[in-house]
Amino acid sequence: MARAHERYPTPALPEVSGHGLRLRPWDAASDAHAEAWLRGNRDPEFRRWNTPVRPVTDLRGARESLRARIRVAAEGRGASFRITDAHGDTTLGHIGVNEINRALRLARVGYWVLPEARGRHVATRALLLAARWAFAELGLHRLELDHAVGHEASCRIAERCGFRYEGTLRGAVFAPERHDAFRDAHLHARLATDPEPEPSPGEGGAP
Repeated sequence: MARAHERYPTPALPEVSGHGLRLRPWDAASDAHAEAWLRGNRDPEFRRWNTPVRPVTDLRGARESLRARIRVAAEGRGASFRITDAHGDTTLGHIGVNEINRALRLARVGYWVLPEARGRHVATRALLLAARWAFAELGLHRLELDHAVGHEASCRIAERCGFRYEGTLRGAVFAPERHDAFRDAHLHARLATDPEPEPSPGEGGAP
């Protein structure tokens, strides 16, 4: 039988605070974390714009997905954070710094927010915070963000966070609920040398 630390790898990430939020490691051993991860991946709005290679459909799959992300973090290839308020532990959503390329000092960012946390600029504040951490602590030079064409909310979040629109990627992401069809995506990016935007009024400040 596998030992507990083999079934549930220890999170290898720090906690990051700012803009009224805290970014914390996910814990695959936590029922609450697995349930939140499942809800986020099963949310209709998430599924409208995202089609994962390996969809998460049940709690077992959620735990396996979280364990995989924790292993990636331990290997330095990515960082997946659970978003909470600065002074609470309720999960608001997720943000990841993914596909870290140390040679090119490059990574890709992605995020989702649970339905009950929307309308509070959680994604904007979390993206600002994660980008600051990635540039300062990982020494990255470039962060990329892409989203399916038509996802205007994600486009606005990217631009508010200093991720400039750089063009359209043809057939770059899966069509909704399909792995045999594709759709175009918009590419945004921010460099470490770009100025760091401040949250707009009403988006929350530092705790």
